[in-house]
Amino acid sequence: MIKKNQVVLFQGDSITDGNRGRSQDLNHILGHGYVFLLASRLGCELAEETPLFVNRGISGNRVSDLYARWNEDAISLKPDLLSILIGVNDAARILRGEPGGATDRFERAYRVLLEETKEVLPHTSLVLCEPFLVKTDATVDCWEEWRSLMASYQQTVRELADRFGALFVPFQETFDEACGRAPAEYWVWDGVHPTAAGHHLMAEQWLSVVRGQGWI
Repeated sequence: MIKKNQVVLFQGDSITDGNRGRSQDLNHILGHGYVFLLASRLGCELAEETPLFVNRGISGNRVSDLYARWNEDAISLKPDLLSILIGVNDAARILRGEPGGATDRFERAYRVLLEETKEVLPHTSLVLCEPFLVKTDATVDCWEEWRSLMASYQQTVRELADRFGALFVPFQETFDEACGRAPAEYWVWDGVHPTAAGHHLMAEQWLSVVRGQGWI
């Protein structure tokens, strides 16, 4: 349940980053994506409890990049609720044959990150968000390889959520259903990065899961 001065931390890659500011300028510090939408809504609804919303997503990050900065950008902030969305860059490095994808560390690094978090912050509530991908002109090449690898990551995140007592936010189904209403590019312009409408879908889905369990 929400408590006074609760710290809600969002971690991830460019989808979470949302071009956030790196200063203390409150006009830009949360970026312009789903984190901003959630913070604006919940910050207003829960004003009496003065929650603090923090965005530490960094564009281009893989799960191993998260782990490398975890002390500074997660543990030291002592969040009451920690939400993580990661995976598409892990897949991209592999499928593009880049050096950073020479070995697939997704499950291993994610598991170690969560083990350390539970050890150091045993009372922090965890929300693991499903990495997602939609078929657009930008992802149509090697689509089956993209989809297969992403599906394995999605299953990994679901299993890790079960193992560590975290909530699992299913984004893939949300976008698959939305693509029945409008073209894929309307929601996720390059197959990876959501549009404004896509970020709204994410915020609503995240909220339905987290608030549905009474965590906020």
